[in-house]
Amino acid sequence: MLDSKQRKYLSGLGQKLDPVFQIGKNGIEGAVIGELSDVLDARELIKVSVNRNCEYSAREIADALASELAADTVSCVGSKIVLYRRSERKDIKHLEFPKNK
Repeated sequence: MLDSKQRKYLSGLGQKLDPVFQIGKNGIEGAVIGELSDVLDARELIKVSVNRNCEYSAREIADALASELAADTVSCVGSKIVLYRRSERKDIKHLEFPKNK
């Protein structure tokens, strides 16, 4: 669970990201969850775009993805969702949070 300072820090990083995945009219399927999980393991912070033809809102998709992926929703603005999950992989550079003063 992220605190407000961590969420704000990650949100700032997420603004600069390009979406790595698009959710379309089929919504979330099993293959989508698996692919997003793999990308989260490799990057820890990702941006997902929800197409206009999707029958669910971006907030509904964000809640479902966070639940299915055991991730935190960093932000959900318009049709863009930013998700974070700490990776267990040791071969990547992990995101470090600024120290609290």
